[in-house]
Amino acid sequence: MAVNATHIAAVVGAALLEDAPWGDVTSELLIPANAVATARLVARESGVFSGGAVFVAAMTLTDDSIAVTLSVADGETFDAGTLLATVVGPARGVLQAERVALNFVQRMSGIATLTARYVAETRGTRARIVDTRKTTPGLRELERDAVRAGGGHNHRFSLSDAVMAKDNHLAVLTAGGRDLTTALLDVRARLSHTTHLEVEVDRIDQIEAVLAAGVDTIMLDNFSPEQLVEGVALVAGRALIEASGGVNLETVAAIAGTGVDIISVGALTHSVRSLDLGLDIDLGLDTDLAP
Repeated sequence: MAVNATHIAAVVGAALLEDAPWGDVTSELLIPANAVATARLVARESGVFSGGAVFVAAMTLTDDSIAVTLSVADGETFDAGTLLATVVGPARGVLQAERVALNFVQRMSGIATLTARYVAETRGTRARIVDTRKTTPGLRELERDAVRAGGGHNHRFSLSDAVMAKDNHLAVLTAGGRDLTTALLDVRARLSHTTHLEVEVDRIDQIEAVLAAGVDTIMLDNFSPEQLVEGVALVAGRALIEASGGVNLETVAAIAGTGVDIISVGALTHSVRSLDLGLDIDLGLDTDLAP
């Protein structure tokens, strides 16, 4: 499930180009060509680490003579003050890559840390914490990798991966008074046997009609914990049950306790706070290099 190195290079390369399209004019003017930097990535608060490979790519794609040593692995917890990585190389390159490298690793570690908090709240239940498609455009693969680092799981990656019929889709399917079960059976008949079918409901009385179509997962959207308990009893193992809507750190334990299989949490990626990590840099001169 690790993110493909080619994809990392493409995403990080685009970010580096955005940040320094014609080079870093400040460092080129102020920093001697023979200056060498030793930089330490240090945690300023506790959390769960994610984005090590992305941090390395930001440095080495800027200058392939920069060496990065990671002190913690993705998925590891750390305390404030922990040394996370060490960077050694030409100072101009380290300074040019610094912001992009930090932006990625701070955001990914923030996602991993928040995910771990949700997972901790559901420990002892059957419920999986999963992400959604509410990701930063272009960064989905990295953000979902961070969710996994925090102990969570991934929902469908894109619209191409599975059928998920939500309220608007069902309104079209049943236009003109068409029976919901019949409409969904027609959908199932046109699907490949390998394609997952999930259907969202927002009322208890929709459950039986959806289950009669042989769906794989039924999403109970914005159900109260009491309604979820009732829904779990009605489904009775005939499909996976996903709970969605109204999920936060204050409500997730009660939702997990109802017996649902999956809890989708858009907040893992759409409103996460980046973790506070710092890059402390010491500069020196290499007399073997031209000034």
